[in-house]
Amino acid sequence: MKSVFVYDYPIGAVGIAEENGSICRVFFAKEKTLPGFSGFETAETPLIRKTAMQLAEYFGGRRKYFDLPLTFSGTDFQNSVWNALRAIPFGKTSSYQEIAATVGRPKASRAVGMANHRNPLVIIVPCHRVIGQNGSLTGYGGGLPVKEYLLELERR
Repeated sequence: MKSVFVYDYPIGAVGIAEENGSICRVFFAKEKTLPGFSGFETAETPLIRKTAMQLAEYFGGRRKYFDLPLTFSGTDFQNSVWNALRAIPFGKTSSYQEIAATVGRPKASRAVGMANHRNPLVIIVPCHRVIGQNGSLTGYGGGLPVKEYLLELERR
């Protein structure tokens, strides 16, 4: 079964997709039509509802960790980056260079940036916690104001 549903949060619309009993995408839903979801039905399954509730708790400052079955597939490098992102503690940040070193590719900061860009599970796999080496905010799929909002939310 493949389902997708969109919810409104303080940062805007966020879509959640489930496939075969696992969350496979969490994404910024900038439009009501969902490109790339052919074969998915628009349905609010119990797992999608659970994910939405955990995200609401996160935005309400009551949740620091997500407890959900997740599926993400990418290259070996992308998977290693996404797993490294999940290890960044709530309220902390890491640089692209630090993540590159963590995954054993210390000169691959740009590739880490591209893996971040392709993160299929935004917020849950916290790519918003990755910043520039000098502490500056850098690009984010939801836009820099959203990244700033998420980091500030976690600082409180």
